[in-house]
Amino acid sequence: MNIPYSEPYKIKMVEQIHKSSAKERQKWLKEANYNLFKLRSKQVFIDLLTDSGTGAMSDKQWAAIMEGDESYAGSDSFFRLKEMVRSLTGFEYFLPTHQGRAAENVLFSALIKEGDIIPGNAHFDTTKGHIEFRKAEALDCTVREAFDPDIINDFKGNLDLQKLENALKDNYKKVPFIIVTITCNTTGGQPVSIENMKAVHKLAKKYSTKVIFDSARFAENAYFIKTREEAWKDKSIKEIVREMYKYADGMTMSSKKDGLVNIGGFMAFNDKDIYEKASVFNIMFEGFLTYGGMAGRDMNALAQGLDEASEFTYLESRIKQVAYLGERLSSYGIPLLKPYGGHAIFVNATEFLPHIPREEFPAQSLAIELYLEAGIRGVELGAIMADRDPVSRKNRFPELELVRLAIPRRTYSQNHMDVVAAALKNIYERRDKIRRGVKIVKEAPILRHFTVDLERL
Repeated sequence: MNIPYSEPYKIKMVEQIHKSSAKERQKWLKEANYNLFKLRSKQVFIDLLTDSGTGAMSDKQWAAIMEGDESYAGSDSFFRLKEMVRSLTGFEYFLPTHQGRAAENVLFSALIKEGDIIPGNAHFDTTKGHIEFRKAEALDCTVREAFDPDIINDFKGNLDLQKLENALKDNYKKVPFIIVTITCNTTGGQPVSIENMKAVHKLAKKYSTKVIFDSARFAENAYFIKTREEAWKDKSIKEIVREMYKYADGMTMSSKKDGLVNIGGFMAFNDKDIYEKASVFNIMFEGFLTYGGMAGRDMNALAQGLDEASEFTYLESRIKQVAYLGERLSSYGIPLLKPYGGHAIFVNATEFLPHIPREEFPAQSLAIELYLEAGIRGVELGAIMADRDPVSRKNRFPELELVRLAIPRRTYSQNHMDVVAAALKNIYERRDKIRRGVKIVKEAPILRHFTVDLERL
């Protein structure tokens, strides 16, 4: 018989997690005002809220931590990390930050002004929040196929080139840059092709603007290019990564994803002018240029993590685990966004709970049911996360109401995936008994999903 594929690592340390009773979960969730972000971690059995900063580091990363240089200025750890970023991306200028949204805050402070338009592929929550906070517009130019959960398209993260050019043609003086998210989280962890990156870059040059890659999951994007884009099947992940960044003028990075660390972020560019503008805000918001909110030990761990994350053996194991959960759920008839993404499985809540109206937030309702069923924490990517329109203040209802099951890197076993699948199967079999959703009781004016208070109807 064929030998099954296995993870390219073995377990050296374990962390205890705690099961709870249904009665306890009901009590805890009510106390959290039905907002899963407000649960304490010890109240969660399997935590799929996010893959950001929740993965397990390697022995080499822990060893690198012990060699961290904590100098305020000129830290050796900074230069080690800078060289790793340069070798992967080709970018010469580098600024560390404490996490990805901090990189957005710094860069957008330098580049965005009121009235600007920032085209991109389904901007994620913090990206859109930082744009709209500056009274600019986040213009979605994602391909139409991305919003049909059943269409199998290899690169659903791609930008619609005609829509992008129309936006640039009409507003080029208001577009400081185009943002390309790799992989595109909001459309299901879907990748962007090299071909599409080239075309976006060509349009940017035609209209004298820049391209910035939101790079949190750059390595997963490179894996999909290798396995789906014929011209790159024989190239290494690192070769593909280097090619990808030829079509960007800069990048932001949440290192808590494909950096394989628990904290950290950065920006990188080849444009000295952007670097110098961003440097002013980096010192104001983050710290001196050679630490930017990160400890030396964390920069060392990140340098090692970037190297490990851009290796095929690790990525194959990572993405096959995600696909394994997808296949189990599909076998039970549970409606999912397809093809499966790189970091998460996205459950189509609109189809799962078609009788719950959009105004009652079906994705949040399903996420609540999953926690009550088995102590599993996912996250809503639907109307609550979409926030209100900054002008009309009406709820925005995205085309897809999704529950994201984000799988931490090198953390959970196949058995844990089986538990998640069984829990969702149980809910699916009783889905007709879930009659009502939730309503908002209290919300913040922006990025409300993190702190919103809800009430079950």
